[in-house]
Amino acid sequence: MAQNENLAALAAAGVSVWLDDLSRTRIRSGNLAELIATRSITGVTTNPTIFQGALSKGHAYDDQVKELAAQGADATAAIRTITTDDVRAACDVLAPVYEATGGVDGRVSIEVDPRLAFDSDKTVAQAVELWKIVDRPNLLIKIPATVECLPAITAVLAQGISVNVTLIFSVERYRAVMDAYLDGVRQAVADGYDPAGIHSVASFFVSRVDTEIDKRLEAIGTEAALALRGKAAVANARSAYAEYQNVFDGGAAYAELAAAGANRQRPLWASTGVKNPDYPDTMYVTELVAPNTVNTMPEQTLEAVADHGTSRGDAVTGTAAAAGEVFDQLVAVGIDLDDVFAVLEREGVDKFEKSWEELLSATTEELRSAGAATGDTRAATSSPSSSTEAGNG
Repeated sequence: MAQNENLAALAAAGVSVWLDDLSRTRIRSGNLAELIATRSITGVTTNPTIFQGALSKGHAYDDQVKELAAQGADATAAIRTITTDDVRAACDVLAPVYEATGGVDGRVSIEVDPRLAFDSDKTVAQAVELWKIVDRPNLLIKIPATVECLPAITAVLAQGISVNVTLIFSVERYRAVMDAYLDGVRQAVADGYDPAGIHSVASFFVSRVDTEIDKRLEAIGTEAALALRGKAAVANARSAYAEYQNVFDGGAAYAELAAAGANRQRPLWASTGVKNPDYPDTMYVTELVAPNTVNTMPEQTLEAVADHGTSRGDAVTGTAAAAGEVFDQLVAVGIDLDDVFAVLEREGVDKFEKSWEELLSATTEELRSAGAATGDTRAATSSPSSSTEAGNG
């Protein structure tokens, strides 16, 4: 099977193409392997919303739910078992990519419980637990970039665990994330870990920035404001890439660690599905092509790029000044950027929490139904916010 030319061109330009979706059906049917062979897929990301969708559709999980119900598992334990099984299987499918790229790609992400987004200690405990349960070197643990969890990012990396830092919206927070990464790797080296085995990506969310800022521009309603619609997200990501270059292309702190074998923390463009039908459906891919980046796409966006997403090569390097002008114009028309990013972070955490609660509720009902069918009614909802407390299934 041949690789799609458009997606192969992205890979040739230095973009790792990852799929923002995972399900047991996708793994067992061979679809994931097919995407690796034909769509240049070299990694997979997940989140609570994705798992909620996977578990609520079809019957791929029915037998395992029955087994877990018979064991008396609660919803938290059941979810932990089901999701880590899927992630472990996906890691195995991507193992050849991991080996071929020296550990840079072939990665699969799993997220800590989003209810822990403001609790660093419990986030660290669950990250370590997930790393041990999945037990695959090509795993990435997703930790949110909240102020409260910046120390968790450092602490987890310091234990030699690879991390996907998620829910980054502002360049200011991104700088703090890179500092947390460097601190973590520095501690790992001091404690005797080989930094060559520690990898990280920083997931910078894209489309949600346009969604929020466009709404505010339309409320302002002036000609100058309306002319800025659809420009903020790409400018924000391009500004972030400039900061990445400042740190990892010759920055003194990273240069010292690189000499010891440390890897770059690559920028990952997340939330790249276009929400506004007035915009090109590939804009958050083709406008953000740059070396040493990752673009994780929902399947609809992946197929759009495969069909008509022509890349002109590096579209980011050297664009920082123009991106800064966009933000100057946004401020000039009345956009409160600090408030925008605060709202986006809060909504991002809330959305994942809601999906997690929906997943817990649905799993509880499935366990009860399965238990009733077998005469075992022990399965019940679990309330602890950490699977360490609830048992890991």
